[in-house]
Amino acid sequence: MAATTHTVSNQAPPLVGHDVYGSDLVLSEGVERHLADAAPELASEVREELTDLGRAAGSRQAQDWGAQANENPPKLRTHDRYGNRIDEVEFHPSWHRLLGHAVGAGLTDAWGRPAGHLRRAAGFFVWSQAEAGHGCPVSMTHAAVPALRTDPELAAEWEPRLTSHVYEEGLRPAGQKAGVLFGMGMTEKQGGSDVRANTTAAVPLDASGEYLLTGHKWFCSAPMCDGFLVLAQAPGGLTCFLVPRVLPDGTRNVFAIQRLKDKLGNRSNASSEVEFDGTWARRVGEEGRGVRTIIEMVAATRLDCVIGSASLMRQALTQAAHHTEHRSAFGAPLIDQPLMRNVLADLALESEAATTLTLRLAAAYDAVQSSGNEQERAFLRIAVPAAKYWVTKRCTPMVAEALECLGGNGYVEESGMPRLLRESPLNSIWEGSGNVQALDVLRALQREPQALNAFLQEVGLARGADHRLDSAIKNLLTELADLEGIEARARRVVERMALVLQGSLLVRWAPPEVADAFCASRLGGDWGAAFGTLPHSLDLGSVVERARIAG
Repeated sequence: MAATTHTVSNQAPPLVGHDVYGSDLVLSEGVERHLADAAPELASEVREELTDLGRAAGSRQAQDWGAQANENPPKLRTHDRYGNRIDEVEFHPSWHRLLGHAVGAGLTDAWGRPAGHLRRAAGFFVWSQAEAGHGCPVSMTHAAVPALRTDPELAAEWEPRLTSHVYEEGLRPAGQKAGVLFGMGMTEKQGGSDVRANTTAAVPLDASGEYLLTGHKWFCSAPMCDGFLVLAQAPGGLTCFLVPRVLPDGTRNVFAIQRLKDKLGNRSNASSEVEFDGTWARRVGEEGRGVRTIIEMVAATRLDCVIGSASLMRQALTQAAHHTEHRSAFGAPLIDQPLMRNVLADLALESEAATTLTLRLAAAYDAVQSSGNEQERAFLRIAVPAAKYWVTKRCTPMVAEALECLGGNGYVEESGMPRLLRESPLNSIWEGSGNVQALDVLRALQREPQALNAFLQEVGLARGADHRLDSAIKNLLTELADLEGIEARARRVVERMALVLQGSLLVRWAPPEVADAFCASRLGGDWGAAFGTLPHSLDLGSVVERARIAG
């Protein structure tokens, strides 16, 4: 091909070398706001650590790690060359680099640090934009801490390793490692989300809490981890257990990996089916109270689903805004075209609402941890499953629309957008799909009136500031007062709860043009079925400008 015909023009430059944290006004302003309320003395320290992480996440190196980890998915090695069963999973070096950076940044360490959940949530949000798949073991390791605290002896042994900032790959006795990772195994073939239908059996060895497990797990994520929290049927009922991969004497525990799942996305991460056959385990909590023991772990991983989806939304929005800023059509940059500006503003609203809600939930966790705030605990009981339902549901259509902003370029693998699109449905499925979240909210409404009171007090903080929000709150109360057919209406009710909560937060904390656009579209009904149908009379230019990479 003649070189003179191969002139590249009107293409967006690579989006590299930017600070993912500092360039995100919604995220950085939100972190500063919550720190000012709870721990102002930490503002400088947290800003510095998140800026360092943001620069790393926006680097060419981190982007290359993410691409390489997904292009070279994990491989299962069931046996060594001599026929010995080893059940090991091999990962590309880039996976280990991503995971090591996450652990080194403290993304498994929230429970003992001041403002630990806020800074960890923001860090998880930032670093997930380098690559999302490795976040699975990071999330489960972080979330295992409250479950283990039901047994002080186990917590004393394992918590320092779980919250360590040192990543050590490879299977060795946990006592020989400076830091460990945890996974979980709850679902089985016949039960799925109905974990009480589990058939894995746990036989006690003695009165010391040691058991042998026999059964299977249909989904066991990150099987290369050092330990797992699993559910099994003990003589006293469904119980939580800790299963180490390697026993203290250095022998491998029975943990037969049958296969790795061939998934739609999340391809850098290994999800597996495993068999237990006389597998040694330690009981965590009391027999028959397995769900209650592990529920705090589930709540923490559900919050991470919200964080992960909000992070994906922000990454997709950033890519769309960057492309349209540098690509021209019909005589002007795409970002200045009225219809494209409407689309981008709509995407920006969705992203800001998700990010703002995410940080509010993390701050509530800190309030519970630091002072035992019962109001915040009750608020989280409803707000977490409601947010998990709505934010993760909104992720896929938003990422798809952002991909379309890049046109045919977005449909090409090297743009990175197809990987985001494949990743986008995951968080709505993991840790309970939409129906499970909606029914969990109903359960809280029916059994825990203090949770609804806390939720209503939260949204009521913005009452009187916007007539559309006031009307939406009134309509929600009408919905909640009518219990007939409530289960069949659960999705509708939870959607309205999430939108009202997001609206309240934005009215209180976002710029007026953002709150106005959100309330007009999401609460006022002046919105079409697709993104890009905001009322043209809104200040869409300011909404888009706020969403662009700052700095």
